[in-house]
Amino acid sequence: MNRIVSRGKLQESQRRDCQMNRVEESPDTLEELRSELTGYCYRMMGSIFEAEDAVQDTMIQAWQNRDRLRQQSARKAWVYRIATNICLDRLRSAKRRALPMDLSEPAAGITEPRDNLSRDSWIWPAPGYVDDPGNILIGRETLRLSFIALLQLLPPRQRAVLILQEVFRWSAGETANALEMSVAAVNSAMQRARATMARAQLRSGEMQPEDGEVDEQLIARYVEAFEQYDIAGLIALFQENGSLSMPPFTMWVQGGSALSEFYDITRSHCTGSRLLPVRANGNRTAFAQYVPAGEAGLLTPWAIHVLETGRGKIAHVHHFIDAELFIRFESPEYR
Repeated sequence: MNRIVSRGKLQESQRRDCQMNRVEESPDTLEELRSELTGYCYRMMGSIFEAEDAVQDTMIQAWQNRDRLRQQSARKAWVYRIATNICLDRLRSAKRRALPMDLSEPAAGITEPRDNLSRDSWIWPAPGYVDDPGNILIGRETLRLSFIALLQLLPPRQRAVLILQEVFRWSAGETANALEMSVAAVNSAMQRARATMARAQLRSGEMQPEDGEVDEQLIARYVEAFEQYDIAGLIALFQENGSLSMPPFTMWVQGGSALSEFYDITRSHCTGSRLLPVRANGNRTAFAQYVPAGEAGLLTPWAIHVLETGRGKIAHVHHFIDAELFIRFESPEYR
């Protein structure tokens, strides 16, 4: 029987203990906002790593100024103001995060991926719903990776305005209060943000929208074909111009012939993999991939697969390769 192993359990346990201590010290009013603040900061930053850090810094600052929190009549706006300022500070010198297909053309020649960019270049998936799943005002489509990529085109303050109004459904007055802007300035920023979003033409946004209902048979066939490493079976599941990407590698692949060649080149690494279901960006079509390690029977974390589907086929598979994601997704070996 395969055994799944990973590194860094002790460090992760210590990190969680530290977080739990902070949670115990925080006012209930702050903890109630953690989930939606994470969703807000994730959309602002495009990275769950940065979002969690920004939220933790928000909690610390709010707690350090808890006397003001008790006196504040609009506590939620005050906390969001802290979170926004933290995000704006972090974004001031940051470059735009993106998905591979928004940075380059598909690979002309298929080789093992080599060229990569640093973690802060990429949009990364977020575990679960990120937001409170019970909040019906927040549409799941605003967590789609293509929408997160689109948001990154906006100047940070316009991004904050659009997220608060279009995603969280705040009024112009509430947004102005949280961002310390006038209502007129908020309305102007919103108008410019909408115009930019309407003009934007990202390749990731051209993917066929996900079907309303998850095609369970399609997903099951993908898992079976990948675990058996049945290349022909995998290719049959993709749309004609289906594609895959693998941040932090810049290379991405499109079309049946290129996909087949790529899967063949990476056969030695992926044969014997196991896929375990996870939920990413509110999406049920996501899996944690574990690959064989050196010792017989051992599996080690490798990538998070997020599938984009439409018309009964796979449009794109995002392979996010970063071992730390397995901590964020609380994959089975961390439970």
